[in-house]
Amino acid sequence: MNTEKLEHNQRNILIIEDNKDIKDSLKLALELEGYNVFSAENGKEGLDRLHSMPTPCMILLDLMMPVMNGWEFMEEMNKDILYAHIPVVIVSALTEKQNAPKSEGYIQKPIDLNNLISIVEKHCH
Repeated sequence: MNTEKLEHNQRNILIIEDNKDIKDSLKLALELEGYNVFSAENGKEGLDRLHSMPTPCMILLDLMMPVMNGWEFMEEMNKDILYAHIPVVIVSALTEKQNAPKSEGYIQKPIDLNNLISIVEKHCH
């Protein structure tokens, strides 16, 4: 078993977002704060990325995406004991938070970067 996969790096973050501009903005903001940022364009790509990167301290997840949406991603991720513990924060334009899957937080688009950094710091020491 790859021990690197089991190490919990407090500086790795996975962003799963289909909007390139939002994804790039989040990535840049977090990299400027010293985080290692990995990204995916949909839930399926996000699952593949999880298997190829060091375990992230958190996942920022959009809900409405092609191929595999955020709800489907959460369902699949939670089936895997290696990844089910990773905090997921929803980043969505949906105003109805009750329709979002159970998560460690919710950031509504447009994104307040100060709020984003505060939430990330809470999960990634």
